[in-house]
Amino acid sequence: MAQQANHALPSGFLLDRYRIERQLSLGGFSIVYLAADPEGQSVAIKEYLPNSLALRAAGETKPVITEEHLPAFRYGMKCFFEEGRALAKLSHPNVIRVLNFFRANNTVYMVMEYEHGRTLQEFIQKNRAMITENFMRNVFTKLLNGLREVHSHKLLHLDLKPSNIYMRNDYTPVLIDFGAARQTLTSDTPILKPMYTPGFASPEHYHRRKLLGPWSDIYSVGASMYACLAGTGPQAADSRREKDRLIPAMVRWEGQFSDQLLEIVDWCLCLNHLYRPQSAFALQKALTEPVEHPKAPPPADAGKKNWLGHVVGKLKRKAETK
Repeated sequence: MAQQANHALPSGFLLDRYRIERQLSLGGFSIVYLAADPEGQSVAIKEYLPNSLALRAAGETKPVITEEHLPAFRYGMKCFFEEGRALAKLSHPNVIRVLNFFRANNTVYMVMEYEHGRTLQEFIQKNRAMITENFMRNVFTKLLNGLREVHSHKLLHLDLKPSNIYMRNDYTPVLIDFGAARQTLTSDTPILKPMYTPGFASPEHYHRRKLLGPWSDIYSVGASMYACLAGTGPQAADSRREKDRLIPAMVRWEGQFSDQLLEIVDWCLCLNHLYRPQSAFALQKALTEPVEHPKAPPPADAGKKNWLGHVVGKLKRKAETK
């Protein structure tokens, strides 16, 4: 089935015990709605509706799924339902709260708290002057609190990017859209074809998926930090493997941010997963270390000579001394 746009449920539609108010977003995998619960409280409802497998026409409530795509649709629906069950066990201020999940209209729905704010992607596009060192350290240190909670429950996010990081009005970040979080750290079961965003997905997202782990989400955190500085995401990891054209953060923003912060970004973006921080805690610890005073700038061509080896060597020496 060719990918087509699915029609959202109409405003006023009564879904289980929730009343749909309007569509919030429409993606290739799901539709998210703003709705009201029986007490009149606002909630966000995510509907499993991959447009590559199912199509809902205008005025309809149930999607049409061909017999050919039914097994994949049902497997994805099962994963989505189990994901809702797993996320419902999480209760952390930096992770979106899942309140309920249920089946209806031949698909499944996930009910989440509705947060007031905007995505980090929207924030960095409209507030470039606010992307300071303190902003970066504060936002990503808090975000890593949420990611540590996710990883502690044997889950991976696998689609971390600025558009999946929600910024509340008080500037605290919230991890949202766990649509790709189908693999647990201990699961041997097959998973659906991966969903990822080029530039933010780790190298192991593309090919060696058995290597996926917390370090894969760490790569995405580093890519998100890079995007905060650059305004756009870095070169895609599969492209970097062929010919790495990514300008290291230490070179691109030298003198604008501390050496430590720029080293951390480059550390997270190492193509070899063994050279990245191996846990959210390790990255968080690095982000909260005191900032050293800047030293004399390196020679103009220093960043062009084996920069990755320089970063890895320096960070490994630092780790060995701790």
